Amino acid sequence: MPITSVTSDTSALTLTVVGDYPVPVERLWEAYADPRQLERFWGPETWPATFTRHDMEVGGRSEYYMTGPDGSTSRGWWRFVAVEPGRRIEVEDGFAHEDGTPNDSMPSMRMAFTFEPTATGSRFTSVTWFPSLEAMQQLVDMGMLEGLRSALGQLDAVLAEPAPLAAELAG
Repeated sequence: MPITSVTSDTSALTLTVVGDYPVPVERLWEAYADPRQLERFWGPETWPATFTRHDMEVGGRSEYYMTGPDGSTSRGWWRFVAVEPGRRIEVEDGFAHEDGTPNDSMPSMRMAFTFEPTATGSRFTSVTWFPSLEAMQQLVDMGMLEGLRSALGQLDAVLAEPAPLAAELAG
């Protein structure tokens, strides 16, 4: 598992995840840009994600749901605040009701994903900012840390496969 660190800072209200991957930045970026690849690692292993919308452009939205082992679902959304292809994605992230509308009774947060080249491949850094210490604690208590570790642990298998676009061009 190439996750090299998971740190939380209650004074800054942040959760930071860093992972190093033996693939070029372009390959790592594509895993986030392609909803079929993204859904293979966004949810924890026992709560796989299905993306029903993924408009990765400033002002665009992603909508997804995760399905638990008992068949129950949990829905979420992203609103893209910044997209710098191959370098950075910033989103507002929140929970949704069954009809896809934002669930304002749950906290939303801001997340920034950065992609950087390294000597051995690429580094992914995710920083999540929470609106309050209470919101941060609520999400940690719901299993956010374990869920992130489980979800990102699945990214290795996705990255080990040829990129779909590259495979189409080669075939």
